[in-house]
Amino acid sequence: MKQAALEKLLRFTKQFIKLRTLGHLWNALEKIHYADIATLIEHLSDQERNIIIQLYFEKEPGVTKFAEIISEIKPEIAVGLLSELELNRIVAVLEALPSDDASSLISLFEEELQDEILKKMSREESKAIQEQLAYPEESAGRIMSTDFLALNESTTASDAISAIQLAADEVEVPFYLYVIDDGQRLKGVISLKQLILVNAKMKLKDIMNPDVYKVDAFTDQEEVAAVVANYNLLAIPVADETDKLVGVVTVDDVIDIIQNEATEDIYKLAGVTEDYSIDLSTGESLKKRLPWLFMSLFTTSMSAFVVYMFQGTIQQFLLLAVLMHIVPALGGIVGNQTVAIMVREIVIGNLEWKRSKKILFKELAVSVGSGITIAGVAGLVTSLVYNKWIIGLIFGSAIIFNLFLAALMGTLIPLALKRLKFDPALASGMIVTMITDVMGLLAFLGLATILML
Repeated sequence: MKQAALEKLLRFTKQFIKLRTLGHLWNALEKIHYADIATLIEHLSDQERNIIIQLYFEKEPGVTKFAEIISEIKPEIAVGLLSELELNRIVAVLEALPSDDASSLISLFEEELQDEILKKMSREESKAIQEQLAYPEESAGRIMSTDFLALNESTTASDAISAIQLAADEVEVPFYLYVIDDGQRLKGVISLKQLILVNAKMKLKDIMNPDVYKVDAFTDQEEVAAVVANYNLLAIPVADETDKLVGVVTVDDVIDIIQNEATEDIYKLAGVTEDYSIDLSTGESLKKRLPWLFMSLFTTSMSAFVVYMFQGTIQQFLLLAVLMHIVPALGGIVGNQTVAIMVREIVIGNLEWKRSKKILFKELAVSVGSGITIAGVAGLVTSLVYNKWIIGLIFGSAIIFNLFLAALMGTLIPLALKRLKFDPALASGMIVTMITDVMGLLAFLGLATILML
């Protein structure tokens, strides 16, 4: 929702609540998409939220509509809202949600409340959610929906169409029809377009495509998203170790994964933990950000130590103090550009050793080319300004060296962290910045000491 539209929606919502004209408010809310109402609720005060929630429980079919809204609200806010409700109402909302959304929210409740909710839910729903919660976090098993339609391979096309029509309100949007055998094992897939074009009497096993893209229930969600994106799928089936079909991950879940993973990686590259949120209190924000600031203090202190080592040179040639910060700054920029490229390739699963070597040589070539160009211009200008060709030579040489080192480290450090089973996004930028700062100053001041003293 655009900011102008949100501000307008907030304004009339607050006005209706202030005037207690809740009937008019309900009529207005019914005309608004549930995703926009979710955004609205996130920007209201606790008291205003409670009034709107109460409206949904008083109207028909309010609980179903409220469940759709809850599925679009940020999980931490959604859990906070639900926790304020009576147990019966929490259960009603969760049972109206798709199984993947329900299990995702239940996992965020306090353990005691989780147990109460699962006991209160229907036996079938409770069992399905507990089975889903048994899978590792951020795995296909956690994000899949168990509300799917799969038919036996002996079913006719006509019966399959009837089954889809009858189950339309009970399952996720059936982009594809999955075909199983008597043991519930996945055998093939049929697109809905294909299903309605074939002879109505044909059996599914005769028209299905047996080559199905699928993932294991323990597959990491990033890999699931990569498969869906690579093969332009609208949904992907999830199978267990016996090849039994246990769920389906749809494209809307994949979009959420991509957004969440992108946010997580951006935060990590900036030295912020992945669970950071703008909605956190000042105290909680400080707790999450201070450790990284102290680590940055330590790494930048290394640069200060290098400057201290060459204080004698700097005192004799004060113009070095004017130029020395440019070299590490340029190295840091090139290094972080390379890190961003490498982390992206690693995240989307597009980086094998053969390809990484190609990227390494390309980045080195780019850094050398840009280094020679920038160093030539900077060295020439410096020589003319200070009327000392030796300063221009030292300055240019240090730039070329540091840009080459930045590209080298920006490529190798993310690969090394990945090989060591560490998250490349978490520490690559900080390590590369430290190296380019320290080595850039060392190269510049070291060359100055050797050539000018």
